[in-house]
Amino acid sequence: MISKKDGFTLIEVMVAVMIVSVVVAALWQMRGDATQKFLFLEKMQKSNEYATFLLGNAQKYGFDKSTISMRNLLDDFDLESDIRRKLKEIKVTLSYEVIDAIDDNDSMVLEVGQTTMDFEDTHLSMVRMRLQ
Repeated sequence: MISKKDGFTLIEVMVAVMIVSVVVAALWQMRGDATQKFLFLEKMQKSNEYATFLLGNAQKYGFDKSTISMRNLLDDFDLESDIRRKLKEIKVTLSYEVIDAIDDNDSMVLEVGQTTMDFEDTHLSMVRMRLQ
């Protein structure tokens, strides 16, 4: 005698729920990883914007051998008060280290150095050259 099956057994339903829950957990983990990477990239983008703004607009910034703060760097820029206030809240130090200098004995010196911007949780380094 052949029995007719009208529905799913409890075991089949439990297996299906288990498979769905594993897939959902994997998708949730991937979403968390992507969010973390996105936030890191957004933070690095802001750091690069600050470095480009401060170091790319004037040749005199970033060649000091002492460490200076963001507040001191902003004094020479004509900025709106909201932007100035936002940038002054950022804790950053800027330092410069001479890597090598080439002197041609005709009062011209090619200097290669590294400018480092240290933020609260990341840092950015740029190799720079200048002719003195």
